[in-house]
Amino acid sequence: MNTASHPSNNHHILDNERLLSTLFIMKQPALGQKISELRKRKGFTQEELVDKCNISVRTIQRIEAGEVTPRSYTIKTILSALDYDLESIAQEDSPLTSGFKKLILLEIDDSKKASFLINHLRIAWISGIVYFLLGFAELYIEYYRYNDDQLVVTESMYIVIKLLTLLSLVLFTRGFVVTGKILNNYLLRITAFIFICIGVLFYLYDIVSLYTMRLDYQFILGAEAITYGVIGILFGIAVLRLKDSLGTISLVTGVFELITYGFMVTVLLSIVGMFMLTPTIILEIILLYKVTEMVKEKVRNF
Repeated sequence: MNTASHPSNNHHILDNERLLSTLFIMKQPALGQKISELRKRKGFTQEELVDKCNISVRTIQRIEAGEVTPRSYTIKTILSALDYDLESIAQEDSPLTSGFKKLILLEIDDSKKASFLINHLRIAWISGIVYFLLGFAELYIEYYRYNDDQLVVTESMYIVIKLLTLLSLVLFTRGFVVTGKILNNYLLRITAFIFICIGVLFYLYDIVSLYTMRLDYQFILGAEAITYGVIGILFGIAVLRLKDSLGTISLVTGVFELITYGFMVTVLLSIVGMFMLTPTIILEIILLYKVTEMVKEKVRNF
């Protein structure tokens, strides 16, 4: 009989895989601190935990102090005594990751007041206007930089414009993360988040490339067109899904996004997509403004 195919063995193997994943994600001293936190949350002393899991108090003390990395069986026994499962620890984010998600508003506490959402939506559409206007200055500068290999502004001014444009882009796109949260549109939240990430990467490359050897600009433009094109098409689909809540504006905006980013992903016709960005961004600003007004109206009628 092949024991590897037995259901109980498969379940045991899956448990071990989850435990290995947990150990990989949470190492000492973080693991010990978590166990100590869970123990105190349950109101147990170290001696009481010993009684429940039959592990020596010295071992518990050393684990919580981060002095040793316990065996997988020991962790499993302790967590079982604390009524805590492996998945819960494995899914927890590090403080850095959690802080980043809160900054991008990918995770919003349900206890946040409506005024919090309204303020961030207002910041988003105003930032969209700033991003739209800065885009013309950026386009002018980049045209001469990549085509004539000359910088028409000082390096300091170039960096300031790039950082301001990036900041306005992040704040603008965060509005769609918030919109996805409000209207339960997970695809919108994730694609907006990815837009922010790739925006940060490409803008930082533009700045760093001032002082290092640049890659072939045609390669960079092609990579940007394909990346933005693929994510933009998914983003457009997500916006179309808002039509039941927002009506015509989401339908028109979604169609423009599909056309704009559809041209971009072809690379050869990406210049058409660049021109299409102008009305598309305007529609996105209007859409965020509509969401802001919708939330304000619901608050007034509550």
